[in-house]
Amino acid sequence: MSSDPPGFELPLRFFLAFRVIIDEVHAELAREGHPDLRPMHGFVFQAIGPHGTTAVELGRRLGVSKQAAGKMVESLERAGYVERGADPRDARRKIVRLTARGTDSLARSARIFDRIRGDWARALGADRLGALEDDLRRMTPAEPWRLDMPGWFGTG
Repeated sequence: MSSDPPGFELPLRFFLAFRVIIDEVHAELAREGHPDLRPMHGFVFQAIGPHGTTAVELGRRLGVSKQAAGKMVESLERAGYVERGADPRDARRKIVRLTARGTDSLARSARIFDRIRGDWARALGADRLGALEDDLRRMTPAEPWRLDMPGWFGTG
């Protein structure tokens, strides 16, 4: 009998690591004035990008329906994280942009992620963490920004 763990444990451990980190980020964001943010919102903010996007394009980037994207935009607009305005290139289109509150949450998230990475480096050793990151880069696609995760999970 093999002492290797079953194959399904590998993706579960990766998912648990993701969950531990994301839960910690959101707990800290809540303490820092962003209690209404959820993990999905990080994907939405990245998909909106620094120059904004339309709700249709947002849905495409996230892999969700136009209606699901519209509901997310409405909810985030009510919470003050995004705003809709006219597209300077086409007055018929509305562009969704991050507000100062949305940008603040991203800056805080980046700082928190860096702190958590430092915690992991201290707990595992910087060399081991670096090797793990190198191995993950070798085993995964080069582009880490797969924003379509919400649609992939079937939430759209």
